[in-house]
Amino acid sequence: MLSLPDLRVRQRDFLLQISRAITAQLDVDEVLRRVLQASAIMTNAQVGLVALSDESGVFVPRATVGLEAEHLPKIAQHLAGVVELLKTEPAREVLEREMQVMAQMINPDLRQALTLPLAFAGRALGLLIVFRAYASTITGDEIQVLQSFADQAAIAVNNAQLYAVVAQERRQLQAILDHSADGVFILDRDLVIRQFNEALVRMTGWSVAEAVGAPHDSIIQWDSGTVGSLREAIEAGYPFNSPVEPAHNTLYVEGDLRQKNGQTLSVGITYAPMLSADNNALAQIVANVRDITNFRQAQETQNTFISVVSHELKTPVAIIKGYAATLQRDDGDWDGEIVRETLKVIEDEADRLTGLIQDLLTASKIQAQRGVSLDLGDVWLPELAERVAARFRSQTTKHPLVLKFQNNYPHVMGDEAKLRQVLENLVSNAIKYSPNGGSIEIGGRYDAQWASVYIRDQGVGIAQADQERIFDRFYRVEGVLRKATPGTGLGLYLAKAIIDAHHGILDVESKLGEGSTFHLRLPRHP
Repeated sequence: MLSLPDLRVRQRDFLLQISRAITAQLDVDEVLRRVLQASAIMTNAQVGLVALSDESGVFVPRATVGLEAEHLPKIAQHLAGVVELLKTEPAREVLEREMQVMAQMINPDLRQALTLPLAFAGRALGLLIVFRAYASTITGDEIQVLQSFADQAAIAVNNAQLYAVVAQERRQLQAILDHSADGVFILDRDLVIRQFNEALVRMTGWSVAEAVGAPHDSIIQWDSGTVGSLREAIEAGYPFNSPVEPAHNTLYVEGDLRQKNGQTLSVGITYAPMLSADNNALAQIVANVRDITNFRQAQETQNTFISVVSHELKTPVAIIKGYAATLQRDDGDWDGEIVRETLKVIEDEADRLTGLIQDLLTASKIQAQRGVSLDLGDVWLPELAERVAARFRSQTTKHPLVLKFQNNYPHVMGDEAKLRQVLENLVSNAIKYSPNGGSIEIGGRYDAQWASVYIRDQGVGIAQADQERIFDRFYRVEGVLRKATPGTGLGLYLAKAIIDAHHGILDVESKLGEGSTFHLRLPRHP
């Protein structure tokens, strides 16, 4: 038996070893094993275990000394029963009685159990239990020794749990960064990139390895038209140079970001400062990068819409107003023929204005309903094409309209009024974009699956780059004819929406200077 001074020295040595283990590693099982070994040696115990409380409050064996693996299932089951008893009986009486029962379960030669709770900051974490082969009075020194080891075990368990929580939160944060649709990067106080997510890799073309450790300005390079600058803001005192609380003083920069391959991408970057512990210095900056290409395109579309509509509405209104004012002049003496011609112009411009308003309303309805509603019926496209051609023959002398439909052309199910709108739009475009004249051919073919119609002109043609966008809302091809040719950029958009609603296909073949051919295909058996 160790004397009291020797006991204290041995206890101090064990505590030192355990403390080193706690600070050197976060392996809680290794720390618990050392605690248990020290406890067994200091109390002359042959068997020991540490049981930790799980999420449901049940004690689960985590470390053992001198205990055969075959006993663990029975011990775990017995500990679960102890938890239930603790809900109804005093803890000390339950622990003393049930630990004696457990000692007999492990080895009939074990005579005594010493049990201490593991607790940290008033929170129960588990139990430290040692069993020895003789029964004697449990001294205050033994309790003190066990308590010192139990306290060390509780510290290790608490540290491990805190580390697990921090590690889980770090993994969650990393998952958010990695899978965010927006780009995210983190800068240190010297504006060096410390984190760079995958969305930014796609946006900028720079890999994570290339970006991390690089200065901000070597990766985030602006082309032109940038609103704001991070470096300039910091040199001016950001984030402390504003009445806004520094921790909430975000900075927004917008412009065309130069990618690694030299191309540009329209982005907006929001910089959020992270301050030092005393809030007196800038520690880090978290930046959120958003692709605003679609937003800018929407703005451009809106501006185009306002410009086009205002121009297109003004023209017929001005003509109507001018001719009406002429007819009302007191000094005019108009004969019947002039009056009829003037009224015909007013009527035509009113029809043009009505058509424009109808196109705008239809486009708006398509956007709201995400499609076109149809009134289906039996339609024979050759007859419909003949009616459309007859209408336009009276409006042009430079463009002979020729129909070439395959014999026995079939009927299809469709909305006749809307399909006529499509054909009229395509023929009207063929006339407008063939300023030098030339025949316009409306033809049709069919097979077992499709009934097809084509409109071919001998006009100016469409560049390959424009062919991908001519069916977009409000898009108009740039060129010398743009200003001379009236239009809103809605005709082809509406035509495609109508054909899409029929589950058909509308596309174009064209070369600059060689004319264009628009093809529409409708399913014969929708």
